[in-house]
Amino acid sequence: MCLGVPGVVVKIKDHEAVVDFGGVRKTVDAFLVEDLKPGDYVIVHAGAIIAKISEEEFKLIKEAFDELLKAYEEMLAKPRSNQR
Repeated sequence: MCLGVPGVVVKIKDHEAVVDFGGVRKTVDAFLVEDLKPGDYVIVHAGAIIAKISEEEFKLIKEAFDELLKAYEEMLAKPRSNQR
Protein backbone atom coordinates (compact mmCIF):
# COMPACT_ATOMS: atom_id res chain seq x y z
CA MET A 1 0.00 0.00 0.00
CA CYS A 2 1.22 3.50 -0.77
CA LEU A 3 0.55 6.44 1.48
CA GLY A 4 0.65 10.11 0.57
CA VAL A 5 1.05 12.51 3.47
CA PRO A 6 -0.48 16.00 3.52
CA GLY A 7 1.69 19.00 4.34
CA VAL A 8 2.14 22.71 3.82
CA VAL A 9 4.90 24.21 1.68
CA VAL A 10 7.13 26.49 3.75
CA LYS A 11 9.89 27.33 1.29
CA ILE A 12 10.82 26.64 -2.34
CA LYS A 13 14.31 26.61 -3.83
CA ASP A 14 14.94 25.31 -7.33
CA HIS A 15 13.24 21.91 -7.48
CA GLU A 16 13.13 21.34 -3.73
CA ALA A 17 10.62 22.41 -1.14
CA VAL A 18 10.55 22.47 2.63
CA VAL A 19 7.20 21.02 3.70
CA ASP A 20 5.71 21.18 7.19
CA PHE A 21 3.97 18.03 8.39
CA GLY A 22 2.36 19.25 11.60
CA GLY A 23 5.57 20.64 13.07
CA VAL A 24 8.03 18.28 11.38
CA ARG A 25 9.74 19.91 8.42
CA LYS A 26 11.33 17.93 5.61
CA THR A 27 13.02 18.90 2.37
CA VAL A 28 11.34 17.07 -0.50
CA ASP A 29 11.52 16.95 -4.28
CA ALA A 30 9.20 19.50 -5.92
CA PHE A 31 9.94 18.67 -9.56
CA LEU A 32 6.63 16.95 -10.37
CA VAL A 33 4.27 19.82 -9.51
CA GLU A 34 4.36 23.24 -11.16
CA ASP A 35 3.69 26.67 -9.69
CA LEU A 36 4.32 25.79 -6.04
CA LYS A 37 4.53 28.59 -3.52
CA PRO A 38 4.78 28.85 0.26
CA GLY A 39 1.40 28.19 1.84
CA ASP A 40 0.31 25.63 -0.75
CA TYR A 41 -1.18 22.41 0.58
CA VAL A 42 0.40 19.32 -0.96
CA ILE A 43 0.54 15.54 -0.85
CA VAL A 44 4.02 14.03 -0.46
CA HIS A 45 4.83 10.43 -1.33
CA ALA A 46 8.27 8.79 -1.30
CA GLY A 47 10.02 12.11 -0.74
CA ALA A 48 8.32 13.96 -3.59
CA ILE A 49 5.36 16.31 -3.87
CA ILE A 50 2.89 14.49 -6.09
CA ALA A 51 -0.08 16.89 -5.97
CA LYS A 52 -1.38 20.22 -4.78
CA ILE A 53 -4.63 20.02 -2.82
CA SER A 54 -7.13 22.52 -1.48
CA GLU A 55 -7.22 23.63 2.13
CA GLU A 56 -10.50 21.76 2.52
CA GLU A 57 -8.96 18.51 1.23
CA PHE A 58 -6.00 19.05 3.57
CA LYS A 59 -8.31 19.43 6.58
CA LEU A 60 -10.34 16.32 5.65
CA ILE A 61 -7.22 14.17 5.21
CA LYS A 62 -5.70 15.48 8.45
CA GLU A 63 -8.93 14.71 10.34
CA ALA A 64 -8.92 11.16 8.96
CA PHE A 65 -5.28 10.67 10.01
CA ASP A 66 -6.04 12.06 13.47
CA GLU A 67 -8.95 9.61 13.86
CA LEU A 68 -6.74 6.69 12.79
CA LEU A 69 -4.06 7.70 15.28
CA LYS A 70 -6.60 7.99 18.08
CA ALA A 71 -8.06 4.54 17.29
CA TYR A 72 -4.55 3.05 17.17
CA GLU A 73 -3.60 4.60 20.51
CA GLU A 74 -6.84 3.30 22.08
CA MET A 75 -6.13 -0.18 20.72
CA LEU A 76 -2.63 -0.14 22.22
CA ALA A 77 -3.98 1.00 25.59
CA LYS A 78 -6.39 -1.95 25.90
CA PRO A 79 -5.08 -4.99 27.76
CA ARG A 80 -4.65 -8.04 25.59
CA SER A 81 -6.60 -11.09 26.75
CA ASN A 82 -5.69 -13.53 23.96
CA GLN A 83 -1.92 -13.68 24.29
CA ARG A 84 -0.33 -17.00 23.40
